[in-house]
Amino acid sequence: MDGKGTTTRTRLERGRGALGPALELVHTGRAPTRAVLTAELGVTRATAGAVAAELEALGLIRIDSRPGAAAGSQGRPSHRLSVDDKGPVALAAQIHADGFRAALVGLGGRIVATAPVRATVTADPAQVLGEVVEAGAGLLRASGRRCVGAGLAVPSAVAEPDGTALNPLHIAWPAGAPVRQIFADRVRAAGIEGPAFTGNDVNLAALAEHRHGAGRGARHLLCVATGHRGVGGALVLDGRLHTGSSGLALEVGHLTVNPEGRPCYCGSKGCLDVEADPLAFLTTAGRTPGPEVSLLQQSRDLLRTEYADPAVRGATEELIDRLGLGLAGLVNILNPDRIILGGLHRELLDADPERLRAVVADRSLWGRSGGVPILPCTLDHNSLVGAAEVAWQPVLDDPLGAFTR
Repeated sequence: MDGKGTTTRTRLERGRGALGPALELVHTGRAPTRAVLTAELGVTRATAGAVAAELEALGLIRIDSRPGAAAGSQGRPSHRLSVDDKGPVALAAQIHADGFRAALVGLGGRIVATAPVRATVTADPAQVLGEVVEAGAGLLRASGRRCVGAGLAVPSAVAEPDGTALNPLHIAWPAGAPVRQIFADRVRAAGIEGPAFTGNDVNLAALAEHRHGAGRGARHLLCVATGHRGVGGALVLDGRLHTGSSGLALEVGHLTVNPEGRPCYCGSKGCLDVEADPLAFLTTAGRTPGPEVSLLQQSRDLLRTEYADPAVRGATEELIDRLGLGLAGLVNILNPDRIILGGLHRELLDADPERLRAVVADRSLWGRSGGVPILPCTLDHNSLVGAAEVAWQPVLDDPLGAFTR
């Protein structure tokens, strides 16, 4: 090997520990140029160049050295960095009360392909997970892409370390179903490479929003969302999901916000789960849910087209007040620096942002002292993207190791 090759290899060996952090910086859009990458990693320009070149050789990022400095800037423009849009993908799957979907997701949280939504979730998790993996395998065959792994989002707390669905209340699966093992078995049987992961859908949505959406830059991010049924919550601390000692943290759906309210599936009354989800909104507005589209879509349509109706406006205000009570309690306990809302809660925030923020501020000590930013989630399919994030994590941790095992 000549001297130049030896020098390059030495730089790469010094920088191997920086490969994962470098890839995560590009993946999350925090290092758009090599100059920014150099500064963020705290390494020499030469080492950053060797690290970027290795990530490009692995087919993970692209380096654009063409001139592109902004008008009026001085000096030589830095090489631009981006994820490789033809690179590997993760298989992502999501199960919810109204169906399930599979997708392929690349670095940067880019959804490359999706399979049509399947509308029926039977009581047999093995059957459903087999179908969703089959749909994902079809996408992979059509794409010709390398797969780094698979991730599954489910509407249930997922107990650790066993990966069991502890309380799939809004789908007919049995409590304690070993969803992670079933999913991993189906992934292997389909010949899909890489490890398989399973997590709670709101946890995974929060992770995706923290890396690619409304949660970027937050240190203590609280996410609360209602999708098709029920209410979920998640907390991201310093870039990592906080799931508690056994994966069950932030079961916010069972905070009591109306002691005399609706009976909850958990056996209590007036839980956020049944006081601030799409079914609660429709019934409070005096509407009978229909079978044509999901409860979430029916609620969204009602808010967007009939908000002037006093019954709809009244239901909106009632749900905002219930949600605000729940958020205020969480603010008092967790002291987040940002709250993001997903699903129908995002629509409620858009409908009357000042009312929701006022309820939280009036009912929370820390809210009164300065206010916690409350923002809508910005990713359309954040649970799917989050499912892909956990599948990508081993690559982000050790890119070279993940591709040379």
